[in-house]
Amino acid sequence: MFSFSADSVWLSLGYIGIALAVLAVIVALVAWRGRRNGSRSIALDAALTICAWWLIFAALGAVSIIVKVFAVDWAELSGRTLVRLDWPSSIPCIDAGSMTETTATALTCGGAELTDFTVANASFGLRALAGAAQLSAQALPAIPVVILAVICFNTLRGRAFSRTITRALVGGAIAVLVFGVAADLLGTIAATAGLREALPADNDWYPGQFQLTVTPLPFVGALMLAALAAVFREGLKLQSERDDLQRANEALEDETRGLV
Repeated sequence: MFSFSADSVWLSLGYIGIALAVLAVIVALVAWRGRRNGSRSIALDAALTICAWWLIFAALGAVSIIVKVFAVDWAELSGRTLVRLDWPSSIPCIDAGSMTETTATALTCGGAELTDFTVANASFGLRALAGAAQLSAQALPAIPVVILAVICFNTLRGRAFSRTITRALVGGAIAVLVFGVAADLLGTIAATAGLREALPADNDWYPGQFQLTVTPLPFVGALMLAALAAVFREGLKLQSERDDLQRANEALEDETRGLV
């Protein structure tokens, strides 16, 4: 993810453009190297290289999350809670009921849920729960990268339709469902548990309930990967039938030559 801030939107877009240009240069270098080595598929080479780097950084991030659980005494939490923060009084805004009474452009006074915060001197259980939530959120986008790497690796070796790819897609569907649901639930559970650990029960900000939400995206993603697995399985079946037919034709030709 590329994120930049600047006074001008064009300056921010320029920074993003530079980052994309650097990525394009890396892809171009991979393509040039592949063509120099006589590769038959530059796109697959580039995709496999990017996947490898992506997974390396993801693994380093996962290691840092695990180390942080044991090495620090604070927990970083990110998830929905029932605690709502009102805007500070210094922000110039108008009440929602006054919207029809003004003709000038103005902010409507509101607030936001407390979702991102840090708990100091957190217990090991809370740190482990926060780490599990972060690992789930980080593993979710890495799953399609792993599947793409498996597909590229096998295709480059002449196994575009193989049981390895089918198994990777089925395993990826299960992983997307598990980590997707876990990312939705663990973040919220950890955030609410963190507030309960840091605040006394009689505090006005103490969350009395857990607000749990599961989005349909993990189920849709798992269904898509399962459908792709079925497509590759059918392709493997057709390829096997074609190979059997080719071997039968070759055997028939050999018999014909022997009779002649």
